[in-house]
Amino acid sequence: MEYLEHSLSFWAQVLKLILEGISLLCILLGLLTTGQFIFSQNRRSRISLSSLANIRLNFGRWLSIALEFQLGADIVNTTVAPSFEALGKLGLIAVIRTFLNYFLTKELAEEIKANQSLSELPINVKES
Repeated sequence: MEYLEHSLSFWAQVLKLILEGISLLCILLGLLTTGQFIFSQNRRSRISLSSLANIRLNFGRWLSIALEFQLGADIVNTTVAPSFEALGKLGLIAVIRTFLNYFLTKELAEEIKANQSLSELPINVKES
């Protein structure tokens, strides 16, 4: 039985590290794709208001995905030795990350809506 608990603990730590690594990879990919977008915008012309919205949307999506993987890593970490203190920390972390993700998703939705309404304006009214 002790071997099983040790084995479960080992695999939970491996899974936690994988999830945290994926989270970091998401942030890195978001940074790279956002940087690439900024670089391509600078080469074409001045960055417009809609370009800034697209930059925020792109990076925000990656951050939202990274937060989901971080929450998963925290859940896996707590499943191995669920003490009251660890469960309390997980609950607090889950609430904070859920609120962050909720407001980030809400802000992204508003940016998408604003970006769509901006793209529907006649050409002579758009910002350059």
